[in-house]
Amino acid sequence: MNDNVSLEKIVKVLTDGYAIKILVATTKEGKSAIELSQELDVPIAACYRRLHALEEVGLVDSQEKITPKGKKMRLYRSKVKKADIKIEDNMLIIELAYINGNVKKYRGVIIAG
Repeated sequence: MNDNVSLEKIVKVLTDGYAIKILVATTKEGKSAIELSQELDVPIAACYRRLHALEEVGLVDSQEKITPKGKKMRLYRSKVKKADIKIEDNMLIIELAYINGNVKKYRGVIIAG
């Protein structure tokens, strides 16, 4: 994961319904954007936006694959095993456990406004 990722970006992705559906759908195997769009009933443009956002914050990996017809296709796979979001003593705490065993915590003060 990129260490420069902000708490705000992580929260935005983890609270987006489409992004969560994509994370869950890609935990066991990599899938293309088209497969995800059809399987999850997510518009293809929205699917690509969420995949880009998930990749940007390091929650999914992608790899290029060549189809039997010789076309390039990108498969996306979740890197997250578990995500916890807590509010504790005016702090927002996000703890991400990755499939590779790494754990990353993000903390930020909650400012009411």
